[in-house]
Amino acid sequence: MCGIVALFAYHPDAPPIALGELLEVNKAMMRRGPDGGGHWISDDSRVGLAHRRLAIIDPDPRANQPMAADSRGGTRGRFRITYNGEIYNFRRLREALVDEGVNFVTQSDTEVLLRLYERDGAAMVKKLRGMFALAIWDEAERQLFLARDPFGIKPLYYADDGRTLRLASQVKALLAGGHAGNSGPDAAGHAGFFLFGSVPDPHTLYADIHALPAGHTLTIQADGSRHEQRYFNPVQILKDAEAAKPVSDELPLREMLLDSVRHHFVADVPVGVFLSAGLDSTTITALASESQQGEIRTFTLGFDEYADTERDEVPLAEDVAKRYDTSQSTERLARLHFDGALPDLLKSMDQPSIDGVNTYFVARVAAHGGLKVALSGLGGDELFAGYDTFTQVPKLVRGLGWMPGIGSFGRGFRAVAGSLMGPMLAPKYAGLFEFGGTYPGAYLLRRGLYMPWELPGVMDPDLAAEGWRQLAPLVRLADDIDGLARPANRIRVLETCWYMKNQLLRDADWAGMAHSLEIRVPFVDADLFRAAAPAFGAGAGPSKLDMAATPIPALPPTVLNKPKTGFFVPVDKWLRRAGTNGAGLRGWARKVHGAQSGKTLGMAP
Repeated sequence: MCGIVALFAYHPDAPPIALGELLEVNKAMMRRGPDGGGHWISDDSRVGLAHRRLAIIDPDPRANQPMAADSRGGTRGRFRITYNGEIYNFRRLREALVDEGVNFVTQSDTEVLLRLYERDGAAMVKKLRGMFALAIWDEAERQLFLARDPFGIKPLYYADDGRTLRLASQVKALLAGGHAGNSGPDAAGHAGFFLFGSVPDPHTLYADIHALPAGHTLTIQADGSRHEQRYFNPVQILKDAEAAKPVSDELPLREMLLDSVRHHFVADVPVGVFLSAGLDSTTITALASESQQGEIRTFTLGFDEYADTERDEVPLAEDVAKRYDTSQSTERLARLHFDGALPDLLKSMDQPSIDGVNTYFVARVAAHGGLKVALSGLGGDELFAGYDTFTQVPKLVRGLGWMPGIGSFGRGFRAVAGSLMGPMLAPKYAGLFEFGGTYPGAYLLRRGLYMPWELPGVMDPDLAAEGWRQLAPLVRLADDIDGLARPANRIRVLETCWYMKNQLLRDADWAGMAHSLEIRVPFVDADLFRAAAPAFGAGAGPSKLDMAATPIPALPPTVLNKPKTGFFVPVDKWLRRAGTNGAGLRGWARKVHGAQSGKTLGMAP
C-alpha cells in the first residue's frame, strides 16, 4: 500500500515537468507511505514519477520506487514504475520468469511487474492476483501505461488539461499540486454523493479530475493518443455463467476461501484481522487460524453507548478470538474520542462519504498495535447475497413491475402525496410507485440517501438538475445489469459495482491510509469471483451460511444464529454534538459535503 504520482507532458507546447509540483503531490500522501519516498524526472523533463512507500513486501531499500529496469535487449533504464498495492501471486509469476532466463535484483512484486510488462505489455494485468494501481513509463515506446485492479480496491485519479496528464492515488494530492481541480464542480459527482452517500466512479467533485475505472488499463502515447481497455467485467462473467450448462459438481467453497485467505497473507510483515461479531469477519478469522502458522492478531472496535446492549459487538467477537486462539485487542470508543478525531477524519477522507467512521477507528486500533496490514470481511455480503437488498428489491419489482404505466402514475402520486403530507411522508415512500417497478428504481429507493426531487434542497438547484442529467443513474444502473436473468445476480452486480466499489472499498482505502495501514479484502478477489460464478449462474449459489460453514472447527452457534444487524455506529448522538443540521446519515452527509466541497463550489474551505 503506497501513494503514486505520475506527470506526463505529452503535448509539444506543454511546459516541462516541475520538480516542485511532483514533490508537493507526493508529500500530500505522506501517510500512505511513511517508510520512504522517491522521485524521478526524465532527462527531457517530459515525464515525472514519484512514490510514497509503505514497505510490506521486500522492505529492502533496493525495492524502493520509482523502480527502473533495463530492457533484456540492453536499453538502459527503459522501464520505470510507480505502483500502489500488492500482487499476491508474484512469487509464482517470478519463478516462471526466472525459468525464462530473467534475472532479478530484488524479492519484490514491483520488479515482477516491470518484467511482466516487458514480456506481455498491457496483457500483463490478466495474470495478476491482487490489488493495484500502477503507472509504467516505457522510454523506447514513449508511452505511459496505467492500470487499476479488477474491483477498484486501489484508487487512481487523473487530470488532463490537453497538454499534461497528472495522476495520483488521491484527489487531494492532485489538488496539492496546484494544477488540477481548477475547472469547477463536477455536477454528477455532487449529485451522486447526495443520491448514494458516495461519489460514483469515474466522477469526483471536480470537473477535471476523474477515476480510472476498475478493471481498466489506459495507455497514453507521446502524441497524446490513448487507448483504454476493460480487462475485467463481472457482469460478463455472470452472464456467461448463466448461459452455461448447470454445474453438477459440488462447489469446493471451503478450498476456494482458504486459497483466497492464504494469498491475502502474503507479506514480509505481520498481518492482522479485523474481527466483529458478524459472519464475514469471524469466517476470515477462523480460516486464517487454519491456514497460517504462528500468532494471529485480531482487532475489535466497540462503542461505550452500546455496552451491555444487543448492539455490542465486543463480547461475541472476544468469544470468537478465544475459540480460535488469536491474540485479541479490543478498544471501546466514546463520543469524546469521536469529537477529538473528527477534524483528522474529515481531512483524511479523500472524497466525501457517509461511511468509513468505524473503519477509521478500527484501523487506528490495528496501527497502534504496530501492524501495517489487516484483513477485512468486506465483500462477503456482496458475493454471498447477505444484504436485504437481495430479497427486498426483487420483491418490490415483482409487486409493482407488472402494472402498466406505473412510472407515470408514480410521478403523479409522488407530487400529490408530497404536497399533502409533507414531512409526514418519508421521501422514499413518496417515490415508491415512481421507482419501485424496475430494478434500477427499486435499488435507488433502497440505497438512496436523498431522493432525486430532494436534491435542489441540499445543493444548488441548477447544479442538481445538471448532475442528475449527467449522471443518469437509472440508465447506468440498467446498463450494468443488462442481459442478466437471475435476480440475485442483478443485485450482486449493483451492490458490487456501486455500493462496494464507490463506498466500502474507497472508505477502506482512505480510512486505512489515515493510519498507514493496508486493508486487504479476501472476499473481493477476482479468482474467487470467477470460481464461484458458475454456481451463481446455475442458481442462487452459496449463501452467507454456506460461507460461514467452511471453517474447521466450526463457528460457534452464537455467531451462526445471530440475526444480521449490520455494524452500528452511534451517528445520531455524535453528529448532533458535531454540529450537523439534521439527524443521522443525512445530516452527516451535509456536514461531510461542506467540509470536502469548498473549493469546487467557490467557498472558503
